[in-house]
Amino acid sequence: MRVSKFEYNATVIECIEVTGEIKIYRVRMDDGHLSFKAGQYTMLGLLEDEPRIPEAALEEEVEQAADPMIRRAYSISSGSIQADYIEFYVSLVSNGALTPRLFTMRKGSRLFVGPKAKGLFTLDKVPEESHVLMVATGTGLAPYISMLRSRVLADFDRKIAVLHGASYSWDLGYRRELESLSASYTNFSYVPVVSRPKDDPSWGGRTGRLPPILDEDGLDELCGFPISGGKCHVFLCGNPAMIEDAEQRLLLKQFVVGKGREKGDLHMEKYW
Repeated sequence: MRVSKFEYNATVIECIEVTGEIKIYRVRMDDGHLSFKAGQYTMLGLLEDEPRIPEAALEEEVEQAADPMIRRAYSISSGSIQADYIEFYVSLVSNGALTPRLFTMRKGSRLFVGPKAKGLFTLDKVPEESHVLMVATGTGLAPYISMLRSRVLADFDRKIAVLHGASYSWDLGYRRELESLSASYTNFSYVPVVSRPKDDPSWGGRTGRLPPILDEDGLDELCGFPISGGKCHVFLCGNPAMIEDAEQRLLLKQFVVGKGREKGDLHMEKYW
Protein backbone atom coordinates (compact mmCIF):
# COMPACT_ATOMS: atom_id res chain seq x y z
CA MET A 1 0.00 0.00 0.00
CA ARG A 2 1.40 3.37 -1.01
CA VAL A 3 1.65 6.03 1.70
CA SER A 4 0.69 9.66 1.05
CA LYS A 5 2.59 12.67 2.31
CA PHE A 6 -0.83 14.31 2.81
CA GLU A 7 -3.22 13.46 5.64
CA TYR A 8 -6.96 13.85 6.02
CA ASN A 9 -7.49 17.10 7.90
CA ALA A 10 -11.19 17.91 7.56
CA THR A 11 -14.63 16.39 8.19
CA VAL A 12 -17.85 16.64 6.20
CA ILE A 13 -20.46 18.23 8.46
CA GLU A 14 -23.24 18.46 5.87
CA CYS A 15 -23.97 17.04 2.43
CA ILE A 16 -26.73 18.67 0.36
CA GLU A 17 -27.88 16.84 -2.77
CA VAL A 18 -28.90 19.30 -5.49
CA THR A 19 -29.36 16.50 -8.03
CA GLY A 20 -27.91 13.01 -8.39
CA GLU A 21 -24.91 14.58 -10.11
CA ILE A 22 -24.50 17.81 -8.15
CA LYS A 23 -23.80 18.12 -4.43
CA ILE A 24 -22.88 20.80 -1.93
CA TYR A 25 -20.41 19.79 0.77
CA ARG A 26 -19.79 21.71 3.97
CA VAL A 27 -16.57 20.70 5.68
CA ARG A 28 -14.81 21.71 8.87
CA MET A 29 -11.04 21.88 9.16
CA ASP A 30 -9.44 20.09 12.10
CA ASP A 31 -7.34 23.10 13.04
CA GLY A 32 -9.95 25.80 12.58
CA HIS A 33 -10.91 28.32 9.91
CA LEU A 34 -9.31 28.46 6.43
CA SER A 35 -8.43 32.04 5.50
CA PHE A 36 -9.40 32.97 1.93
CA LYS A 37 -10.68 35.74 -0.30
CA ALA A 38 -14.04 35.32 -2.00
CA GLY A 39 -13.41 33.79 -5.43
CA GLN A 40 -10.36 31.74 -4.44
CA TYR A 41 -9.97 27.96 -4.50
CA THR A 42 -8.26 25.21 -2.57
CA MET A 43 -7.58 21.51 -3.04
CA LEU A 44 -9.85 18.61 -2.09
CA GLY A 45 -8.39 15.13 -1.87
CA LEU A 46 -9.16 11.49 -1.16
CA LEU A 47 -6.88 8.47 -1.20
CA GLU A 48 -6.93 6.32 -4.33
CA ASP A 49 -8.10 3.26 -2.38
CA GLU A 50 -11.33 4.99 -1.30
CA PRO A 51 -14.47 3.51 -2.93
CA ARG A 52 -16.21 5.01 -5.96
CA ILE A 53 -19.98 5.24 -6.33
CA PRO A 54 -21.34 2.07 -8.03
CA GLU A 55 -22.93 3.94 -10.92
CA ALA A 56 -19.70 5.68 -11.94
CA ALA A 57 -18.24 4.94 -15.37
CA LEU A 58 -14.94 3.17 -15.77
CA GLU A 59 -12.17 5.36 -14.45
CA GLU A 60 -10.23 7.19 -17.13
CA GLU A 61 -6.77 5.73 -17.51
CA VAL A 62 -4.07 8.21 -16.53
CA GLU A 63 -0.44 7.83 -15.57
CA GLN A 64 -0.17 6.87 -11.91
CA ALA A 65 0.66 9.88 -9.75
CA ALA A 66 3.60 9.81 -7.39
CA ASP A 67 1.30 10.33 -4.41
CA PRO A 68 -1.81 8.19 -3.75
CA MET A 69 -3.81 11.20 -2.55
CA ILE A 70 -5.99 12.27 -5.50
CA ARG A 71 -6.24 16.06 -5.31
CA ARG A 72 -8.18 18.55 -7.43
CA ALA A 73 -8.82 22.29 -7.18
CA TYR A 74 -12.30 23.49 -6.20
CA SER A 75 -13.58 27.03 -5.79
CA ILE A 76 -14.93 27.85 -2.36
CA SER A 77 -18.62 28.81 -2.35
CA SER A 78 -18.95 29.88 1.29
CA GLY A 79 -18.46 33.52 2.17
CA SER A 80 -15.09 34.71 3.42
CA ILE A 81 -16.77 35.86 6.64
CA GLN A 82 -18.17 32.37 7.31
CA ALA A 83 -16.12 30.86 10.13
CA ASP A 84 -17.91 27.60 10.97
CA TYR A 85 -17.28 25.67 7.76
CA ILE A 86 -16.05 25.79 4.16
CA GLU A 87 -18.49 25.01 1.38
CA PHE A 88 -17.87 23.41 -2.02
CA TYR A 89 -20.20 23.00 -5.01
CA VAL A 90 -19.27 19.76 -6.79
CA SER A 91 -20.43 18.22 -10.06
CA LEU A 92 -19.90 14.52 -10.78
CA VAL A 93 -17.44 13.55 -13.51
CA SER A 94 -18.51 9.94 -13.94
CA ASN A 95 -15.19 8.65 -15.31
CA GLY A 96 -13.05 10.95 -13.19
CA ALA A 97 -10.60 10.02 -10.47
CA LEU A 98 -11.88 12.18 -7.62
CA THR A 99 -15.59 13.07 -7.86
CA PRO A 100 -16.89 9.45 -7.97
CA ARG A 101 -15.04 9.03 -4.67
CA LEU A 102 -16.23 12.38 -3.28
CA PHE A 103 -19.82 11.38 -4.03
CA THR A 104 -19.57 8.48 -1.55
CA MET A 105 -19.00 10.95 1.28
CA ARG A 106 -21.63 11.55 3.93
CA LYS A 107 -21.79 13.49 7.18
CA GLY A 108 -18.77 12.48 9.22
CA SER A 109 -16.62 11.45 6.24
CA ARG A 110 -12.98 12.47 6.31
CA LEU A 111 -11.01 14.11 3.49
CA PHE A 112 -8.02 16.29 2.69
CA VAL A 113 -8.50 20.04 2.24
CA GLY A 114 -5.61 22.21 1.13
CA PRO A 115 -4.42 24.38 4.06
CA LYS A 116 -4.04 27.46 1.84
CA ALA A 117 -6.43 29.14 -0.58
CA LYS A 118 -5.11 30.39 -3.91
CA GLY A 119 -6.23 32.26 -7.00
CA LEU A 120 -6.63 35.74 -8.48
CA PHE A 121 -10.26 35.34 -9.56
CA THR A 122 -11.43 37.87 -6.97
CA LEU A 123 -12.89 41.37 -6.83
CA ASP A 124 -9.58 42.84 -5.63
CA LYS A 125 -8.83 44.54 -8.96
CA VAL A 126 -12.37 45.81 -9.49
CA PRO A 127 -12.97 49.41 -8.35
CA GLU A 128 -15.63 49.59 -5.65
CA GLU A 129 -17.81 51.82 -7.82
CA SER A 130 -17.72 49.47 -10.85
CA HIS A 131 -20.75 47.37 -11.76
CA VAL A 132 -20.10 43.64 -12.23
CA LEU A 133 -21.59 40.96 -14.48
CA MET A 134 -20.86 37.40 -13.34
CA VAL A 135 -21.35 34.76 -16.05
CA ALA A 136 -21.16 31.04 -15.23
CA THR A 137 -22.09 27.59 -16.43
CA GLY A 138 -22.77 24.77 -13.98
CA THR A 139 -20.62 24.73 -10.85
CA GLY A 140 -18.65 27.68 -12.20
CA LEU A 141 -21.18 29.61 -10.11
CA ALA A 142 -19.29 28.72 -6.89
CA PRO A 143 -16.87 31.69 -6.70
CA TYR A 144 -19.73 34.14 -7.32
CA ILE A 145 -21.75 32.66 -4.47
CA SER A 146 -18.73 33.25 -2.24
CA MET A 147 -18.50 36.86 -3.42
CA LEU A 148 -22.20 37.49 -2.86
CA ARG A 149 -22.03 35.96 0.61
CA SER A 150 -19.10 38.24 1.51
CA ARG A 151 -21.19 41.40 1.84
CA VAL A 152 -20.42 42.61 -1.68
CA LEU A 153 -24.05 43.74 -2.07
CA ALA A 154 -23.83 46.03 0.94
CA ASP A 155 -22.54 48.85 -1.30
CA PHE A 156 -25.70 50.03 -3.05
CA ASP A 157 -23.70 52.23 -5.44
CA ARG A 158 -22.53 49.06 -7.20
CA LYS A 159 -24.87 46.88 -9.25
CA ILE A 160 -24.21 43.17 -9.72
CA ALA A 161 -25.85 40.70 -12.09
CA VAL A 162 -25.45 36.92 -12.27
CA LEU A 163 -26.05 35.14 -15.58
CA HIS A 164 -26.09 31.40 -14.85
CA GLY A 165 -26.59 28.65 -17.42
CA ALA A 166 -27.41 24.97 -16.90
CA SER A 167 -28.84 22.15 -19.00
CA TYR A 168 -32.03 21.92 -16.94
CA SER A 169 -33.76 24.02 -14.30
CA TRP A 170 -33.02 21.45 -11.60
CA ASP A 171 -29.30 21.94 -12.28
CA LEU A 172 -29.51 25.62 -11.32
CA GLY A 173 -27.81 25.28 -7.95
CA TYR A 174 -28.33 28.07 -5.41
CA ARG A 175 -31.36 29.20 -7.42
CA ARG A 176 -33.53 29.92 -4.39
CA GLU A 177 -30.77 31.85 -2.67
CA LEU A 178 -30.14 33.95 -5.77
CA GLU A 179 -33.85 34.58 -6.30
CA SER A 180 -34.09 35.71 -2.68
CA LEU A 181 -31.16 38.10 -3.13
CA SER A 182 -32.76 39.49 -6.27
CA ALA A 183 -36.00 40.12 -4.37
CA SER A 184 -34.18 41.70 -1.42
CA TYR A 185 -31.57 43.89 -3.12
CA THR A 186 -32.41 46.51 -5.73
CA ASN A 187 -28.78 46.48 -6.91
CA PHE A 188 -28.77 42.75 -7.77
CA SER A 189 -30.16 40.88 -10.78
CA TYR A 190 -30.30 37.12 -11.35
CA VAL A 191 -30.76 35.72 -14.85
CA PRO A 192 -30.99 31.89 -14.97
CA VAL A 193 -30.84 30.22 -18.39
CA VAL A 194 -31.72 26.66 -19.41
CA SER A 195 -30.12 25.21 -22.56
CA ARG A 196 -32.33 22.10 -23.01
CA PRO A 197 -35.89 23.34 -22.53
CA LYS A 198 -37.42 20.54 -24.65
CA ASP A 199 -36.52 18.11 -21.86
CA ASP A 200 -37.65 20.55 -19.17
CA PRO A 201 -41.24 21.55 -20.12
CA SER A 202 -41.99 23.12 -16.73
CA TRP A 203 -39.31 25.78 -17.29
CA GLY A 204 -40.77 29.13 -18.30
CA GLY A 205 -37.66 31.28 -18.08
CA ARG A 206 -34.92 32.26 -20.49
CA THR A 207 -33.47 29.53 -22.72
CA GLY A 208 -30.45 28.98 -24.95
CA ARG A 209 -26.68 29.21 -24.69
CA LEU A 210 -25.06 31.91 -22.60
CA PRO A 211 -22.64 33.60 -25.06
CA PRO A 212 -25.30 34.76 -27.56
CA ILE A 213 -27.16 36.48 -24.72
CA LEU A 214 -24.15 38.79 -24.36
CA ASP A 215 -25.01 40.21 -27.80
CA GLU A 216 -28.68 40.86 -27.06
CA ASP A 217 -29.89 44.46 -27.13
CA GLY A 218 -31.86 43.92 -23.92
CA LEU A 219 -28.91 42.70 -21.85
CA ASP A 220 -28.28 46.14 -20.34
CA GLU A 221 -31.86 46.27 -19.11
CA LEU A 222 -31.67 42.74 -17.71
CA CYS A 223 -28.54 43.58 -15.73
CA GLY A 224 -29.44 47.13 -14.79
CA PHE A 225 -26.25 48.66 -16.21
CA PRO A 226 -24.47 48.94 -19.61
CA ILE A 227 -22.44 45.89 -20.66
CA SER A 228 -19.54 47.46 -22.54
CA GLY A 229 -15.82 47.89 -22.00
CA GLY A 230 -14.98 50.68 -19.57
CA LYS A 231 -18.52 50.67 -18.18
CA CYS A 232 -18.40 47.52 -16.04
CA HIS A 233 -16.35 44.42 -15.22
CA VAL A 234 -17.29 40.94 -16.46
CA PHE A 235 -16.30 37.63 -14.86
CA LEU A 236 -16.50 34.35 -16.82
CA CYS A 237 -16.30 30.98 -15.08
CA GLY A 238 -17.12 27.42 -16.12
CA ASN A 239 -17.03 25.50 -19.39
CA PRO A 240 -13.92 26.55 -21.41
CA ALA A 241 -15.93 26.52 -24.66
CA MET A 242 -18.41 28.99 -23.16
CA ILE A 243 -15.57 31.18 -21.94
CA GLU A 244 -13.80 31.24 -25.31
CA ASP A 245 -17.02 32.13 -27.15
CA ALA A 246 -17.99 34.78 -24.59
CA GLU A 247 -14.49 36.27 -24.61
CA GLN A 248 -14.58 36.88 -28.37
CA ARG A 249 -17.97 38.56 -28.12
CA LEU A 250 -16.87 40.77 -25.23
CA LEU A 251 -13.64 41.80 -26.93
CA LEU A 252 -15.83 43.26 -29.67
CA LYS A 253 -17.52 45.32 -26.94
CA GLN A 254 -14.12 46.84 -26.08
CA PHE A 255 -13.45 44.77 -22.98
CA VAL A 256 -9.81 44.21 -22.03
CA VAL A 257 -8.61 40.90 -20.57
CA GLY A 258 -6.95 41.19 -17.19
CA LYS A 259 -3.93 38.87 -16.89
CA GLY A 260 -1.78 38.55 -13.80
CA ARG A 261 -0.84 42.07 -12.78
CA GLU A 262 -2.15 43.57 -16.01
CA LYS A 263 -5.33 45.53 -15.41
CA GLY A 264 -8.44 44.74 -17.40
CA ASP A 265 -12.21 44.57 -17.07
CA LEU A 266 -12.64 40.98 -18.30
CA HIS A 267 -11.71 38.18 -15.88
CA MET A 268 -11.80 34.45 -16.67
CA GLU A 269 -11.54 31.12 -14.83
CA LYS A 270 -11.79 27.90 -16.84
CA TYR A 271 -13.15 24.99 -14.80
CA TRP A 272 -11.48 22.05 -16.56
